[in-house]
Amino acid sequence: MTPSSKADKKAAVDIAAWTFNIVTSVGIIIVNKALMATYGFTFATTLTGLHFVTTTLMTIVLRWLGYIQPSHLPISDLLKFVLFANFSIVGMNVSLMWNSVGFYQIAKLSMIPVSCLLEVAFDKIRYSRDTKLSILIVLMGVAVCTVTDVSVNTKGFVAAVVAVWSTALQQYYVHHLQRKYQLSSFNLLGHTAPIQAGSLLLLGPFVDYWLTNKRVDAFKYDTTSLLFLILSCTIAIGTNLSQFICIGRFTAVTFQVLGHMKTILVLTLGFIFFGKEGLNLHVVIGMIIAILGMIWYGNASSKPGGKERRSYSLPKTSQPKKDLLLETSDTDDKV
Repeated sequence: MTPSSKADKKAAVDIAAWTFNIVTSVGIIIVNKALMATYGFTFATTLTGLHFVTTTLMTIVLRWLGYIQPSHLPISDLLKFVLFANFSIVGMNVSLMWNSVGFYQIAKLSMIPVSCLLEVAFDKIRYSRDTKLSILIVLMGVAVCTVTDVSVNTKGFVAAVVAVWSTALQQYYVHHLQRKYQLSSFNLLGHTAPIQAGSLLLLGPFVDYWLTNKRVDAFKYDTTSLLFLILSCTIAIGTNLSQFICIGRFTAVTFQVLGHMKTILVLTLGFIFFGKEGLNLHVVIGMIIAILGMIWYGNASSKPGGKERRSYSLPKTSQPKKDLLLETSDTDDKV
């Protein structure tokens, strides 16, 4: 296969992965909005546990069919990942409850610089000036679209900090574990989904009762709400898998930056299906700014030097010198 055909094939797979993630993510947001707002199933943590139950069943079937090969993930890394992931889920729910919508959106936006910091600190990633500016443009555009009232309180701020850092660490670990242990997205899900399903189903009802003062076992289920519940759990399989695929193929930062296209789509679909009262000039301008920033980011980060992993090596010389580390730019190790 020629280099050009390999590049074309990679580009096609990248586009398919992003499309898969966007479609499933937007779909599950719309279904969950109907499930919670229309039918009153407000048990978000328990619902996430059910999502991981169906994802676990998917990995079991794929392993039985031979599509998932045996792999190894140390228990320490597995527990660390599950801890970050569960704190992310609970932290986001608590942050949304204790903060204004505006501050909640600002907290979500701060995941991008936190993810950048993790990559710089642990993976020695170096960003070019254009890449940094493009990220800033995306943040500005999405902020214009989504941030309205902003009020801060101490416990809400603490919840937001926990949510942001745990989410950034969880997404960083998706990429890190796949690279470190040569795991596919299916393999990693096969290791993590059962533990997350069990832990969230165990703790979820208590967390949801604390957040909503309602008991999930007392919810009045009917045929329609059960159908939406099953639909949500089914779409969640694709959402969980596509997240692991995208972060594995790219990085957590790229997933966060380009992932804000989902925010734009959700806003647009909301205006189409649920009324246009929120559609105004500054929201449209924010969408345009964010999309332009995403295009710039994609272009800037793909250029040589746009986003590189730095490697360190000792100077090769026969003459004795001080033990200095020379920083070299590995242009082939694009991320």
